[in-house]
Amino acid sequence: MTRLGENRKTGRAAYAALALLALASIQTARADTLKVTVTGVDKELAKAIKGQLTVSQYAGRMDVSATQVHVLANDAQKQATAALQPYGYYNATVVSQLTQSGTAWTLGLAITPGPATRVATLDIKVPGVAARLKPVRLAIRSFHPRVGEQMDDTQYEASKAALGSAMLETGWLDATPTLHKVEVTRADNSASIHLHYAVGQRYKLGQVTFEGSQFRSPFLQRYVPWDTGDWYSQSSLLALQQALTDAGYFSIVDVEPDVADAKDHVVPVKVKVAPAKRTVYTAGVFVGTDTGPGVRAGIKRRWINNRGHTLDNQLLIAQRLKTLQSIYSIPRPGHDHASFNLGIGYRDEDTKTSISRTFSLAANETRDWHGFVRTLGLHLVGGTFTVGNAGGNSNLPGVEHGRSVLVYAEGALTKKVADNPQFVRRGYSINLIARAGPGLDTRFAQAQADVVWIRALGRRNRLILRGDAGITSVADFSKLPPQLRFFAGGDRTIRGYAYQALGPRNSFGRVVGGERLLVAGATVEHYFTRNWGMAAFVDSGDAFDGTTFHPQTGAGLGLRWRSPVGMVRVDVGVPINNANYHGAQLHIVIGPDL
Repeated sequence: MTRLGENRKTGRAAYAALALLALASIQTARADTLKVTVTGVDKELAKAIKGQLTVSQYAGRMDVSATQVHVLANDAQKQATAALQPYGYYNATVVSQLTQSGTAWTLGLAITPGPATRVATLDIKVPGVAARLKPVRLAIRSFHPRVGEQMDDTQYEASKAALGSAMLETGWLDATPTLHKVEVTRADNSASIHLHYAVGQRYKLGQVTFEGSQFRSPFLQRYVPWDTGDWYSQSSLLALQQALTDAGYFSIVDVEPDVADAKDHVVPVKVKVAPAKRTVYTAGVFVGTDTGPGVRAGIKRRWINNRGHTLDNQLLIAQRLKTLQSIYSIPRPGHDHASFNLGIGYRDEDTKTSISRTFSLAANETRDWHGFVRTLGLHLVGGTFTVGNAGGNSNLPGVEHGRSVLVYAEGALTKKVADNPQFVRRGYSINLIARAGPGLDTRFAQAQADVVWIRALGRRNRLILRGDAGITSVADFSKLPPQLRFFAGGDRTIRGYAYQALGPRNSFGRVVGGERLLVAGATVEHYFTRNWGMAAFVDSGDAFDGTTFHPQTGAGLGLRWRSPVGMVRVDVGVPINNANYHGAQLHIVIGPDL
C-alpha cells in the first residue's frame, strides 16, 4: 500500500511539472514587440542617439520578454545621456517612459539637451618649421571646432586627423602629439582643447626601384615626378601611382615608401607592378542618325617594345561613314605626359550633302599644358570629293566635284572637367582648334571652338548648354574637302534638321558648306527615375559666308536612358519658322555627356 501511495504522489507531481512547463512554454512563446522614440532634439541627433542605445537592437523584434524590456529601458536613459556628450551636450536631461499595449512596448525618451558646451580655448602648437608649410598652415586654420563654436567630437577628431595627414604629406613622418586632451567644465559649459606636436626631422624621397615590369628601368624612371632628395610628399607618391596606372601598361601598380629602411631620413620607394594584357581587342555596334547604324572594331597593342611604344588600329563601318585609322605612339613620360604620334587614315563619307574619299597622314605631339591637353602637328590630306549632291545623286546639275592635296599645321587645346564621367552633374568641356596651310592646292587658315557646360538643377534636373563657332580664310574654297568646310544640322549642331542640311548654297541651290559657323543650343533634362528621363531642347545657328548670318532654329523633345553601355539620347526635333524645311527629324546619339 505504501508503494502504491508513493506512485500516486509521484504521478501527481509529474503532471504538475508538465503543466508548469507548458505554461512557461506558452509564456515564452508570447511575442512582445518594442518601439523606441526620441523627442526633444532634431532628426539627425535623434538618429545618432538611437544608434548608441542597446535597446535599438531589439526594436521591431518579436522575441523580447517583459524582463528584457525593463532592463533595456533602464540602460537606455544612461546611454542616451552619454550619447549626447560627443555633440557638446554635457548637462542634458533624459526622461524615459515605458508603456505597454497588449504585447507591444513603447520606450519614449524625452530629451532636454540643455545649453551646448562651447570651446573657450583652442591651444594648437606645431613647431614653426612645420607650421610654416602651406598644407600644415591650412590644416591649422581649418581646425574645428574653433573658439566660440559648439564642441563636437566628430569635428575635433576629423580636424586632428587632417592636421596629422598634412604633416605626413609634407614629410614629417615622426610627428607625434605630445599633448592631446579636451577638458570640459560642466559648470559653465565650456571646453578647452590642447593639441601639441613634436615633429622631429623632415624626411626626403630617395631612389625608386621597380619590380615585375616588362620595361627597362630608365624608361620607368621617367614617370617618377621627383628627384632624389626632394622633400617627402604623399602627393608625389600618389602622382607616380596614377601616372603608371594611366599609362595602361600594368594591371597592378603598388607604390610603397620603405620608411623602415630610410637612411639619414631619406626614404627609398619600391614599386611593384604586373603587366596588363598586351593586346586589347574591342568591338561594338552603334546607332547615330548622322552616320546611320554601324559597327566599330579595334586592336590595340599596349606595348611593342621595351620602350613602351604603342600601336592602335581602329575600324568603323557605318551606313554613311567608313574610317580606318592606325596610330603609332612614342611616349615620353614625365610631368606633362608627352607623346609623339604618327598616324595614317582613310575616310569614306557619303551624306545627303557630300561624298568624300580621303587619305591622311599626321604627325603630332600631345602633352599636358596649363590644365589642357595640347596637340601640335602636321597633316597631309588628299582625295576626291563631291559637294551638293542632294539626295545622294552626284550627277545632278550644280553638284561640285573636286580633288585636292592639302598640307597644314594644326594645334588643339582640349579640356574636360566632370564630377562623374558617366553622368555629369557638374562639368564642362572645351575644344579649341587652329589650322593653317601654306598650300599645295590652296592656302587656308581656320579656327574652331566647341564648348559644353553642364549643371544639375536639384536632384532630378540638368541644364546643358552648348556652343560652336568657326571661321575660315581660304584662297580657293572649292579646294577644301567637306571635312574642312562648315555645315550645320544634325545630332550635334541643330536638331530638327538633317545632318549637314544647312549652309551656304551655290547658284543651283545646292548646299556646299561655308567659311563660318555659329551655333548654340540649350537642353533641359528631367529624370523620373535614376535611369530614365525626358528632355526639352532648342538649337539655333547656321553655317554661312561673310556676314550673311541667318540663324535657323530647331526645337523638340527627347528621351534619356542611362543604359549599361552609356547615355542613350533619342530626340525628335522640328524646324521653327522655316518655310524650306518641314516635318520632324529623329536624332539618336549614344555616348558620354562630354
